[in-house]
Amino acid sequence: MSSEIPLQEIRGYLDQYLRLPEIPDEPGAVNGLQMENRGLIGYLIAAVDASQATIDGAVAKARHSIEARAGDVGGGWAPHAAPLLIVHHGLFWDGNLPVTGRRFRRLGALFEGDVALYAAHIPLDVHPEVGNNIALARRLGLAVDGWFGTYKGIPIGVHGRAPANLGTRASLVEALGTQLAVAPGSVHLIPGGPETVSRIGIIAGAAGDMLASAREAGLDTFITGEGAHHTHFDAMEWGINLIYAGHYATESLGVQALAAHLSNRFGLPWEFHHHPTGL
Repeated sequence: MSSEIPLQEIRGYLDQYLRLPEIPDEPGAVNGLQMENRGLIGYLIAAVDASQATIDGAVAKARHSIEARAGDVGGGWAPHAAPLLIVHHGLFWDGNLPVTGRRFRRLGALFEGDVALYAAHIPLDVHPEVGNNIALARRLGLAVDGWFGTYKGIPIGVHGRAPANLGTRASLVEALGTQLAVAPGSVHLIPGGPETVSRIGIIAGAAGDMLASAREAGLDTFITGEGAHHTHFDAMEWGINLIYAGHYATESLGVQALAAHLSNRFGLPWEFHHHPTGL
């Protein structure tokens, strides 16, 4: 397979695979291709956020690619393999603003490095093959048997029965810390439900407000990234275990699964750029 793929070919596939036209989202998400490049993609970079650190890392990788390819042809000019940066949180969450300050710095760096950028927010959360929720369930060995909770009319969370090795709250918390590669103590348990867990639900990110939906679905344990202060009392009074495993951490798996999927389809190498927030 060719070592470089037209950006628009990848874009067309992603738009269809992620079902962009049919998945609702917040206006600032601007799902899809947010920055194009000169037209060809040689490799993929996955990251959670389109932050300056992420962009600078992608640009540095692109520069290294130019230098390496120039060396292969004796130090002269060589076309470079440009990257497609795939993120969960894109460039435009702060709205329709002038291209000044940090927006200028971010966009200018992408232009300079010939880095294309594609964002997928809710479409990636809910995807049945590479979504954040499915990916975390897979890491935990949780066989998904249904969906719960709704976001703008679509089901968003997944649930299933706890595997034998994750039958207690303590073992589940430990497994989350291991699978998400977070620092010890980062996974926060609000122990409102039974010590022995049975029915587990997952919604990545900031879904503490979905606790009532998890309770209504008959779940005894709900895993998400973060939530409001009052959810501690909600969980304790409603009799459900609530586990906050980190917004960044719970949304780090989908972009990796998506990049791996694209790598297999298009024959492009990929890597994950890790910029954890601790939140």
